[in-house]
Amino acid sequence: MGRAAVTGTARSAAPRTVQLCLSGDLTGCGQARAFTERALTDWGLDRCVDDALTVVSELTANAMLHARRCGAGAEGESDVRLRLTRRPSHLVCAVTDRSDAVPLSPHTPDSFQEHGRGLFLVEALAQHWGWTRYTPTGKTVWAILATEAPA
Repeated sequence: MGRAAVTGTARSAAPRTVQLCLSGDLTGCGQARAFTERALTDWGLDRCVDDALTVVSELTANAMLHARRCGAGAEGESDVRLRLTRRPSHLVCAVTDRSDAVPLSPHTPDSFQEHGRGLFLVEALAQHWGWTRYTPTGKTVWAILATEAPA
């Protein structure tokens, strides 16, 4: 089961950042979705729950797939972390893993391909997305979602 860490400054205010260490088995994506839904509900961000759940699902699934390919962790173990950060006008969804595999730029998905739609969906839903490489290994893939209704 994943472990959650919450950080924040004001005791009476909802925390600005929450983090979850995901299990490396097939339940990791479900854990990420449930955690995201709880956090956004607690923060009163019901308007962006559906988009955030889709983005978190895609980023987490990619991280779990690539972290396993690179051999990070034993079966049932993972170094995949989900971090959600609430800002005044946006939400940052970030997933960190130990894989050095570079996220491929989104392309128009082939309707007959089983894979390859994830980052296309992330790009369609997010204001911005990108990734940061770590030394000696690993990366964080992040997406920024608007939390306010478009003007």
